[in-house]
Amino acid sequence: MKKPLGLLAACATGTISTNQRPGTKHMGNRLTQIATRTGDAGTTGLGNNQRVSKNSLRVHAMGEVDELNSNIGVLLCEDMPPDVRDVLVEIQHQLFNLGGELSIPGFELLKEEAVQALDDALAAYNAQLPKLEEFILPAGTRGAALSHVCRTVARRAERAVVALGNEEAIGDAPRQYLNRLSDLMFVLARVLNRMHGGDDVYWKSERMKRSEA
Repeated sequence: MKKPLGLLAACATGTISTNQRPGTKHMGNRLTQIATRTGDAGTTGLGNNQRVSKNSLRVHAMGEVDELNSNIGVLLCEDMPPDVRDVLVEIQHQLFNLGGELSIPGFELLKEEAVQALDDALAAYNAQLPKLEEFILPAGTRGAALSHVCRTVARRAERAVVALGNEEAIGDAPRQYLNRLSDLMFVLARVLNRMHGGDDVYWKSERMKRSEA
């Protein structure tokens, strides 16, 4: 029997035992017991009640997505345009869906529309920016730097999902979502650097130095 969707991310991050039987009245009743001790032997429960090693490819992928979502939460503590904030909050919800999908083999929760929403946001924000003619550093404002951190964690999460997909059957949406999200975080870093009249921080390459000499 499929678990209630409200439990998926909790199962994915190991914060609740999959053997618990949640109450039906309040979501809070489902998450009361945080330390279950069921993972003390180095295994964790998936959403289908299967026990797997905490070092398995699936658990690694779930953990990377969880870390990505947490880093976006830190980024949201920064000052940013309201529309960018709305985009990031929606991404957090979709990453929860992605973690839930990864927690149940064969289950699909992340929709193609979520990937399309990232494509749309990427096109809209990139159209506002000047064309890049040189590589930029992951630097600038704190918000921009944190966006670059999210970009790199998204790439790591994508690699983990690809590794899982090489061993087990998973849908295309998780891989595509993380790929697109890393691109969007790069673009949003540039947006955040310009929020108060700033600019990108360009790499001082040896090639550029020679061309300017």
